[in-house]
Amino acid sequence: MLLQSLMVSVVMLASPAVVEEDGFRVIFDGKTLDGWKQVGPGSFEEAEDGDGFKTVGGMGLLYYEKETFGDCVIRVVYKVGDERDNAGVYVRIAEEPDDPWYAVHNGYEVQIVDRGSPLSQTGAIYSFAEAKKIESRPGEWNTMEITLDGEVIAVSVNGEAVSRFDPTSDPIPPPRNDIDPKRQPRKTRGYIGLQNHGDDDLVYFKEVSVRPLEKQADATD
Repeated sequence: MLLQSLMVSVVMLASPAVVEEDGFRVIFDGKTLDGWKQVGPGSFEEAEDGDGFKTVGGMGLLYYEKETFGDCVIRVVYKVGDERDNAGVYVRIAEEPDDPWYAVHNGYEVQIVDRGSPLSQTGAIYSFAEAKKIESRPGEWNTMEITLDGEVIAVSVNGEAVSRFDPTSDPIPPPRNDIDPKRQPRKTRGYIGLQNHGDDDLVYFKEVSVRPLEKQADATD
């Protein structure tokens, strides 16, 4: 009985849902959608080779319904087929959404698409802050890290800084059209979501992990 209990404990520790690596806690392991909820059209379906989930149709939103997140680093591992494939990572969604457009206007989208305007390229805080360069690689797994620090959002892709936005001090571009996100304050704590954009877009996700933000102590003499 003792041996069996130890074996169960080992299995639990090996589960991606509880294992911490470099301080990150996995909330999406690319194998199940446990804890995630789809709203809006389309879906996320298991990839053909079983390595992650792929976006199908849209525009919809898959969000992590178990908890909200404040200051933290979010790591997302994703892959696109080519530069036209479109998706996004939503952060700071104020309330549980019943419509994907709620996340657009009450959160921030970190864009995934390797073409178009710098305000809507991979790593941009969609329509608020430009991606300074494209660091993702189509056809390969890419790692995006989104740092939430108070009001500030900073994004890196494959280890390279791409964008940073502070709504309290940075100039905010005017909306470009009627569907651009509303220019209104966002909460600094909220839900995380993944976008499935449309019928012509195919984006794969195999990991979403979260690590509490390490605050540096103020320097003293």
